[in-house]
Amino acid sequence: MTESVPGRALLDLVAVMDRLRSPGGCPWDARQTHTSLLRYLVEESYEVVDAVENGTRAELRDELGDLLLQVVFHARVAQEDPEEPFGIDDVAAAIVAKLERRHPHVFAGEAVAEDLQAGWDAIKATEGARESVLDGIPLQLPALARADKVLGRLQRNGLAAPAAPGEGVDEESVGRELLDLVRRAHAAGVDPEAALRVTTRRLETAARETERHRGAGAAG
Repeated sequence: MTESVPGRALLDLVAVMDRLRSPGGCPWDARQTHTSLLRYLVEESYEVVDAVENGTRAELRDELGDLLLQVVFHARVAQEDPEEPFGIDDVAAAIVAKLERRHPHVFAGEAVAEDLQAGWDAIKATEGARESVLDGIPLQLPALARADKVLGRLQRNGLAAPAAPGEGVDEESVGRELLDLVRRAHAAGVDPEAALRVTTRRLETAARETERHRGAGAAG
């Protein structure tokens, strides 16, 4: 009996998506665009989070399948672009190349870096023309997730001092403090999401200005 090859079922999913999108398939699927599919991509991502935190193993499997469908769906839509088409194989090849490039200690025989995160950041900096360490952080992230991402980038690059962890700080205590802050913001009529976005943008602006001064000093 031939052993099943991992990933074989992915070919079935690609074939099913191709049939749904092709003439004679599903009219709804045929109408979709990258833009119209965005709401489903976001919803399915949050449903995966919910399944991890609150669901069963079967629910997590199903939600991961729904999220995988969104990737395959977007790749199938991209395949039809008249100017810059790409397909699921291009998507897979790109992420394989990125993973291998960002893990030289696994695929290129290099020694494991003492600070893996710093090594990854250095590799990322060579992958594209980025003017700032903050480039590439999606504006659409929820405010709290984006603030965490921004602070992490700034701290790793010496643009923000990390806070010393206080005693007794854990997930539960942080959650209580955040909830209390939201409660006080609500009582004051302040939108906490908007407030954090504004403050994070100010932090980003100041950090980018510091980067420009550093760059000017190095060039001089």
